Amino acid sequence: MRACVDIGGTKVAVSLSADSTSPLIGRRSEPTAKTGDNDAVALQILRLIDEICAEQGIAADSIDRVGVSSAGPFVLRDGMVELATPNICGGIAGPARGLPNQWMTAIVEAPLKRRFDHVRVENDAVAALEAERRWGALQGADHCAYVTWSTGVGVGLCVDGRILHGKNGNAGHAGHSFVVDDDSNALCGCGNVGDVEGLAAGNSIARRFGHPAADLFAAAAAGDPQALATTDALCRVMGRMLYNLVATLDLQRISLGGSVFWNNRDFLLPRLQAQVDGKLVALTRGAVLVPAGLGDKVGDYAALALLD
Repeated sequence: MRACVDIGGTKVAVSLSADSTSPLIGRRSEPTAKTGDNDAVALQILRLIDEICAEQGIAADSIDRVGVSSAGPFVLRDGMVELATPNICGGIAGPARGLPNQWMTAIVEAPLKRRFDHVRVENDAVAALEAERRWGALQGADHCAYVTWSTGVGVGLCVDGRILHGKNGNAGHAGHSFVVDDDSNALCGCGNVGDVEGLAAGNSIARRFGHPAADLFAAAAAGDPQALATTDALCRVMGRMLYNLVATLDLQRISLGGSVFWNNRDFLLPRLQAQVDGKLVALTRGAVLVPAGLGDKVGDYAALALLD
């Protein structure tokens, strides 16, 4: 049996599967642990696996493979992944971000490896990219990306049919790139001021504008002028990042997911595509933005895609 784990800045979700062709069962989701010692997320995962096994009548010791799809960045300690995730580790940007811990990293891989024979941890956007290439909207694409616009902003990249990882598995962190002038009101959890995530991520929207992303986009869709101006500015930020990916890597297709995008996809997709179209046509002609083929389940299948 396999355990599929999705770690985000807002929630941790765990499911089980017999193999990569079997449906996911027993899904449990709860807010990401952010208090106590910095192994709290790993302990949360172990508890959720045990609870699902008990609920499903599955022996816990039958779980031998665990795939972890997690928001990054990562650092490696003794060859094992720890999370340096700005929306989980409060020590990175300090008290101004309001997280209830002082963690610089969250230990994940080492506690899991003490119990399970095979553990694979990947950046959540990279794992989602693998899932989208296998089952979703990126099937048949050798020059592509998956972008999540959610609590944070993450990117997984594939060029010439090869998924990019980088020295610590952090390739694709375009959410921490700069596309406009610094904004002193846009502190990212990574400590940057005015990067893409600091300006446009779900938690940043609430911090900057005083309204949850859901309320802002609902008002824009209803035609509120101020909300439309704000969402147009957000689409400009995200659209510039997407254009930069296309221009830098010569991409043919980008799959978009994450709660902010997915819950507002009909509103956002044409506005984001318009930020790419027409700019240096030799690079952008034929570059298409598409909704994630796996929809709001992409995070669950991302972890499963790691376990072949």
